[in-house]
Formats: sequence, structure tokens, C-alpha cells
Amino acid sequence: MSDEETLKARLPAMALERLQSLKLADGVATLILDASGLDASARDRMEVAVKDTLRGAEGVSEIRVAMTADRPAPVTRRIVAIGSGKGGVGKSTLTANLAVALKRAGRKVGIVDADIYGPSQPKLFATEHERPRAEGNKLIPVPSASGVPVLSMGHLVEQGRAIAWRGPMAGNALAQLIEADWGDVDTLLVDLPPGTGDVQLTMLQRFRPAGAIIVSTPQDLALIDATRAMQLFETGEVPIIGIVENMAGYQCPHCGEISDPFGTGGAERVAQEKGVPFLGRVPLALAIRTASDEGKPPALGDGPEAEAFAAIAAKLADWLDG
Repeated sequence: MSDEETLKARLPAMALERLQSLKLADGVATLILDASGLDASARDRMEVAVKDTLRGAEGVSEIRVAMTADRPAPVTRRIVAIGSGKGGVGKSTLTANLAVALKRAGRKVGIVDADIYGPSQPKLFATEHERPRAEGNKLIPVPSASGVPVLSMGHLVEQGRAIAWRGPMAGNALAQLIEADWGDVDTLLVDLPPGTGDVQLTMLQRFRPAGAIIVSTPQDLALIDATRAMQLFETGEVPIIGIVENMAGYQCPHCGEISDPFGTGGAERVAQEKGVPFLGRVPLALAIRTASDEGKPPALGDGPEAEAFAAIAAKLADWLDG
């Protein structure tokens, strides 16, 4: 039996199974072990075990252990645009709660607040006083209590300060947010500003989304603008994942009667006319407004409001897996 075979026979089983090579030369034993799938603690334990078993072996004065591991596969990240065409329809609130619902379902999701001129996500996640770190030339997203990382212009400028930028500057700001170091996030929800302007065009030209969700309230004026937003995505050959009807139905906290101050069924009707999926309704509920103002997305809870967001998130998840 050679000296190297003698050393192999002394190795613990866990190291022997992962041994790629063992060389002994001039008293130096050099081992290469496959550490794929092991965390840092397990690698350290294996190295200590190897050195303990070989220490004192005849002809060995020094032990060197090298470990190799497969490089992690690059993350395939998909962008889902959340658009409306009109402001004030609850698009940012829907984006925040969809992200939370997806996170609760085990998804690795993050949010880019692309509403450069009126960012809302820092308020919705109670991170308005946080600032992202930078490593190299990339931003590190701001963590939130819900577990969803977020990046917004609201994290980069003084709170309450108006942003007066021309189109190219807004486009560059969007790129900085999307090209941040998102780690293992594989689904990025992008909360777009209302309308069909420079930010939307930059998104289509430089960061083509995998799909888009359109948010609208039920009344005709909002639906007209929502239809324009759909047309923009269709022109850019971005699939429409579906339409969400927000602020659909208000339940009186005193008598329980349901009323429809913004109408009802309009978004579902447009979805049928356009041949796109209707993803569901979110009620006009005081609980959503108060929780959002407190930086606690209702999707974190278990009430009827959380269920509404979870149902829509489940349909988005099905589309992503399809």
C-alpha cells in the first residue's frame, strides 16, 4: 500500500466520499475535497476532521486542504410591470401587497418603485428613513419588515422633496434601481408611474417585462386610461397577465351594507372585451388604508383584505409557473 493510499484509509467517511485528489510530497499532504452543497460551518468541520485524522501520520509534516464547489447558477430574474394609465387607482398599494403575498407563498420577490416623481413604496413598507447601501457600482436594496426588499427614489432623495427631472434622467434612475444587486430575487415587481411616458418607454426598451398587470377602479374614466396602458404594453409585445379591479365595493362599518361609489364590474367587462384574464377585485376598505398608512401591508395579515390580495397573487404565481 502506497503512502497516499495509507492516508486515504485514515480519512473520515464524509471526507473520503468527497475526495477528489490526495498528494503527498516532501512531507506535505495536499487534499482537494468537493464541498458542493455544504455551508461554511460544514466545510470547516470537514477540514478540521481531515487534519485531526492525518496529523501525526508517518511522513506527514504539513496538511493542506482545498475545497471546490460548483458555482451557483445565475438567477433568472423576471420583471412584472404593474401599470395603470391613471393615478390614484391604488396601483402602489396593490404592488406592495402582491409582493408580500408572493413572499408569504415562498417566492423570492422584490419591488422597484419606478414612480420617480411620486414614490410611495417607502411609506407602504415603513422604510422612508432608510437609505440603500452601495457596493461597487450597484445599490443594495432596502430590506423591509415583511421580508420584501425594496428600492425607490424615495430612498435616495430627501423625504418630501420634489423631483424635477427630464425624461433621460428619469430613465437612468430607473436603470439604477433595476440593475441593483437583488441577490436571489427571481421576481421583480415594478410599480410604474401613471400614464404612458418616459419611464414606461425606458422599461419597454431596456428592461422588457415578462408581463404586465393593469390596475383600474371600476369607473369609465379610469378604464379609458387603463385601456391606453394596455395598448402601450401590447405595442411593446409585453403580455398582459390580467386586469385587477381596485376599490370595488365599500362595506359600511355600521350597517354592513355594500355600496359601489366607483361603480362595479367595469374592469371585468374590459377584460372580457380585450380577451385578457380578470385577476380579481380588491375592496374599498378602511382597513387597507389604515394599514398602508402605518407601513404594514394588509397582505401580512389573515383577514378578508389579505385574502383578496393572496387570491390575485396566486393567479400571478400560476402565470409565472406556466
